[in-house]
Amino acid sequence: MVCFRLFPVPGLGLVLVCLVLGALRSYALELTLQDSEKATCLYAKWQMTFRVRYETTNKTYKTQNISDLGAVTYNGSICGDDQSGPKIAVQFRSGFSWIANFTKAASTYSIDSISFSYNTSDNITFPDAKDKGMHTVHHPLAIKIPLNELFRCNSLSTLENNDVVQQYWDVHVQAFVQNGTVSKNEFLCDKDKTSTVVPTIHTTVPSPTTTPTPKEKPEAGTYSVNNGNGTCLLATMGLQLNITQDKVASVININPNTTHSTGSCQSHTALLRLNSSTIKYLDFVFAVKNENRFYLKEVNVSMNLVNGSVFSIANNNLSYWDAPLGSSYMCNKEQTVSVSGAFQINTFDLRVQPFNVIEGKYSTAQDCSADDDNFLVPIAVGAALAGVLILVLLAYFIGLKRHHAGYEQF
Repeated sequence: MVCFRLFPVPGLGLVLVCLVLGALRSYALELTLQDSEKATCLYAKWQMTFRVRYETTNKTYKTQNISDLGAVTYNGSICGDDQSGPKIAVQFRSGFSWIANFTKAASTYSIDSISFSYNTSDNITFPDAKDKGMHTVHHPLAIKIPLNELFRCNSLSTLENNDVVQQYWDVHVQAFVQNGTVSKNEFLCDKDKTSTVVPTIHTTVPSPTTTPTPKEKPEAGTYSVNNGNGTCLLATMGLQLNITQDKVASVININPNTTHSTGSCQSHTALLRLNSSTIKYLDFVFAVKNENRFYLKEVNVSMNLVNGSVFSIANNNLSYWDAPLGSSYMCNKEQTVSVSGAFQINTFDLRVQPFNVIEGKYSTAQDCSADDDNFLVPIAVGAALAGVLILVLLAYFIGLKRHHAGYEQF
C-alpha cells in the first residue's frame, strides 16, 4: 500500500530549493510505504528542484528550471524484498521521473543511487529543444545510515551531471523501517553536523508602533561556491536582516562564523545559498543581461524566528549590484536590498563576483560610488548653468539701471 501527500511550501525558493530556488515554487514531497500487513516499511519527506540546460533549434542554449512538479504519482515505489531493495519512484509532468534506490548491509542501509529522467519532447517545458526525446542522468551515492535511524539533511545538496543540476533539501528518509514505526533517532548529513551553533540574533520588543533600534554593524564574511573547475562565485559582505512579521520588527545580524555557503554556477545564472541552524536558506540568485553585465535578480529566504514561527519571502524581480561581466561589484558603504515590505537586507563592505572568477580571486571591481558620481554629474552641470544664468541676469539689470540714469542726467 502506498500513502502520500503533496503540498506547497510557502515562500520557496530553495530549493532548492527549491529552488529556487526562491521565487520559483517548490513542493514538499512526502511518501509512506506500507507492506502487505499495513506496517510502514519506508518513510520519506523531501524537497527537490532541477535545472536543465538544453540546445535550442536556433543553436543557442537555454536553462529550464523545474521546481513546480505539478501532480505527481509514486507508481513503482516498493518496500523491497530478498531480490530487490526498497525504491522510491516519482512521476511528474509529461514523461519526467525520479528514482531513489536503497540497499541493506548487516547494520546499515544506504541511499544507493538517484536517477532523473526528463523528456525534451515536452513542448511546454522545452518548447524549442533541438533534440527531442528521453534523457536520463544517474548518480551513485552510497550514503550509509545506521539501521533503524532516520536520515536527515536540511542543508542544500547539489548533484551535477553535464547539463543537469539537481538540488535537494529538508530531506528526511528511512528505509527498512523496523516494527512499522519511523525512528526518532536521526542520522545527520555532514552539512547539518556543521550547522549546530545558533547565530547571534537581536530582536526588538514586539510593538505595532515602534521600529527596531539600530544594531551594531555586522561582521563581514567571505563565501564561495565551487564547481568541478574550482571557485566559480565569490562574495564578501556583512549582512543585516530587517524582518517584519505580525507587526513585530526584528533586526538580525548574520554571523559568518556559523553560516554555511553552498550554491551552483551556470553560464547565465548563479546561486549563492547561505544557511545556519536558524536560516533554512537565504538565496542570492544572479543573472546575466545583454550578454555583458550581471546583476542580483532574486532573493529567497526561509528561516525560523525566535518566537518559533517560520518566515519565508521570495522575489525574483530585483535589480541590484549591476556590473560588467568579468568584473566584481563592490560597495563599502551601507546599502539596502528591498526584497519586500516585510523584508530588507542591509549590506556592508560588499564585494561579489558571481561569474568568470579566475584562480579563486576577485577581478577588477566596479565601485558603487561610480553610481553616485554619475548621479552628481548632471546636478553639477545644472548648478553651473543656473549660476551662469543668474550672472547674466544681474549684468542685464545693472546695465539697464545705468542706461536709465544716463537719460535722467541729459
